[in-house]
Amino acid sequence: MSSNEDAHAAPGNTVIPGVPAARALPEVEQIAYHRLAHLRPRYRWWRMLLTGLVGVALYIAILLIVIVPLVIVSMFVPGWGIESQTLLTTSQFFDLDRPWLLVALVLPLILMIPALLLASRIVEGRGVGLLSSVTGRLRMAWLGKSLLLALTVFVVYFAVVLGWSALSGETVSADFSHPGLWTMVLLVLLLIPLQAAAEEYVFRGYLMQLVGSWLRHPAFAILLPVPIFVLGHGYDIWGAASVGIFAIVAAWLTWRTGGLEAAISLHIVNNVLIFLLGSVTLVDANASSGTAVDLFASALAMVVYALLADRWAARLGIARTARGASVPAGPSGTHQLGTMLHGRSARA
Repeated sequence: MSSNEDAHAAPGNTVIPGVPAARALPEVEQIAYHRLAHLRPRYRWWRMLLTGLVGVALYIAILLIVIVPLVIVSMFVPGWGIESQTLLTTSQFFDLDRPWLLVALVLPLILMIPALLLASRIVEGRGVGLLSSVTGRLRMAWLGKSLLLALTVFVVYFAVVLGWSALSGETVSADFSHPGLWTMVLLVLLLIPLQAAAEEYVFRGYLMQLVGSWLRHPAFAILLPVPIFVLGHGYDIWGAASVGIFAIVAAWLTWRTGGLEAAISLHIVNNVLIFLLGSVTLVDANASSGTAVDLFASALAMVVYALLADRWAARLGIARTARGASVPAGPSGTHQLGTMLHGRSARA
């Protein structure tokens, strides 16, 4: 190699005879969950906004496809006029006498999943799985483990809450006599996990990556979507505060563990237990108010779960970041990230 070529070798690079020094290997960057939009093949700063708009349009179309036939069929059902008025006026969607109200509440939420995933594929191209985790997929083994952890923590939490209520002189007794009980239990077990997952894909998946596509620090991606999530729940100040803490904990977990699994588990277990306990009158599943004590107790349970899940994920070697290759500057003078995922090798 000539001395002229030696002079142009970048510091720290190994100079191989016969290979021009300018052909250096790209740097590898660890990409956190909220920044994964940069690994999509069509990434531009505005594309995730367009994904949201297309997603809303698809969501409306899917709702119409599902709901219009149901409305037409219901017109031939005796007494449906009165029931439809109940649907439009009630805020008590959990009713053992009307289990269809729960379906009417959660089915539109579940339909957000296909709308979002389809919009993401249309607008941003391959890599829809990056909405799930840094490995490009939903890590089912980790989802199962985090479900067991959340169930353990929240069974203890509800046992303590109900025990404290009993010691305080309140009547705490389960009622298994309602004829609609087992229908409601079946609906809860089938639908609530999907409803919880849908909300996580939208609020901790799409919105976190939307913010993270513009702002690098994870605090922005964790905190900025919180008010939108809180406004989607019609609770009083204590209930709203609890929902806000839930949103922060779920987003922090998503960032720390590199995916939605731990947040989905928290959401599923919280909602399913509330509805199951509500089915036997141990709690009020329609409650929209609370107290400072309720807020402290629920926040403590969520934080305990988050810390345990974070520590367990670290011990299991759950992938927290994806690897992105930094592409050298082109004619525009900008650097881009190319996909270089190696999450499949991580234990999930």
